[in-house]
Amino acid sequence: MRPVLDGSPYQGYLYAYPHKTAYRPLRPRPLLRDVWADEVRDALFLYVHVPFCEMRCGFCNLFTRSRPPAEQVRAYLRQLRNEVSAVAEALGPATFALGAIGGGTPTYLEASELDDLFDLLASVGATRIPLAVETSPATATPDRLAVLMAHGTERVSIGVQSFLDAEAHAAGRPQRRSDVDRALSAIRDAQVPVLNIDLIYGIPGQTASTWALSLVETLRWAPEEVYLYPLYVRPLTGLGRRSSSVVDEEWDRQRLSLYRQGRDTLRAAGYEQLSMRHFRMASVAGPPAEYDCQDDGMVGLGCGARSYTGGLHYSFDYAVSVSGVRAVLDDYLQRPASDFAYAEVGFRLDGAERRRRWLVKTLLRSEGVSVTAWEARFGVPLPALTSLEARAWLCVAGDRVRLTEEGLAHSDAIGPWLVSSAVRTAMEEYAPR
Repeated sequence: MRPVLDGSPYQGYLYAYPHKTAYRPLRPRPLLRDVWADEVRDALFLYVHVPFCEMRCGFCNLFTRSRPPAEQVRAYLRQLRNEVSAVAEALGPATFALGAIGGGTPTYLEASELDDLFDLLASVGATRIPLAVETSPATATPDRLAVLMAHGTERVSIGVQSFLDAEAHAAGRPQRRSDVDRALSAIRDAQVPVLNIDLIYGIPGQTASTWALSLVETLRWAPEEVYLYPLYVRPLTGLGRRSSSVVDEEWDRQRLSLYRQGRDTLRAAGYEQLSMRHFRMASVAGPPAEYDCQDDGMVGLGCGARSYTGGLHYSFDYAVSVSGVRAVLDDYLQRPASDFAYAEVGFRLDGAERRRRWLVKTLLRSEGVSVTAWEARFGVPLPALTSLEARAWLCVAGDRVRLTEEGLAHSDAIGPWLVSSAVRTAMEEYAPR
């Protein structure tokens, strides 16, 4: 069913287009060397997925396993080396402009294992590139952070979610404030250039006053970046198993109110809003301009990683449930090394889908779409977005088409509304596991 703009403001976070639930097995499986043969490879993004955590948060629908056996972690790093070798051979000469290690929680790995992981990055030529790494309050320890800094990490992102233990627990994240403060202190002591703090609003029991406390405590650490996430209760997650899926209009109103409170607080503190979720200190430079996700490719490594070229997005199988994640991970660990020379599951983008992806990824950013850039790239007029203009969610000023302040607030309704019927059908037909 097509999402409607007048429905809930929180219909879905479109962080990627198309979403992995639209991917299907590629038959026959294409060779990676053929997939990348005609692609520009001088400004790529490298992403490495570490699918392990010390806990599975109640709101999390990422591909990760909590507290895996130590042998499985070692086996994963061994298999990752096989994948890296196959991908490097298929890719050929390539230059990476940016990189990220995510998960999961990459710092779930011990310091020595993190060292091994960075050695793998070097083997694909990704050395001394601007690198972002995700961490958690329990795993941001001085020894691990020392490894990150020794290898040139420039950004560390930590999911705090709330500075109140009761709220963190209500979101399905059993953490202690003392661990949060200890981790943030360790990150600042390590002199990481960019600290990002993630917060969540809309947690059961959260009020404007408790939200204000988390915002104030966040600002006390002066993070260079802050992400504000609305709470979602998704199928197969811890919260999803305990909650109904009925649309709650009062919850929607509360989340919108808390979003505006957080947005205004960060703006007043000198942060620039880059999207509905993303805020950066106005005095802090962004990542280098060599890479642009709308135009350049991404190479994903590891079970759960996604890769994309202009015409094909691909990955391994996707799962959320504990049993589903374990099955996919076991399959990855048992594969022969030769399997990594192929793309496994994915989605092929025709010209219309390429244009739609570019529009989605650009419009949901505060700077909006350059009409000149659109027409130069695609040779067709920018689609009219009259439904958004009619709601005063979009404005046109010279060469720029951008969301208004209220449009940004409704990004999680606009994004799903922009999804094509083909992608939406594939997502709806996906069998969750």
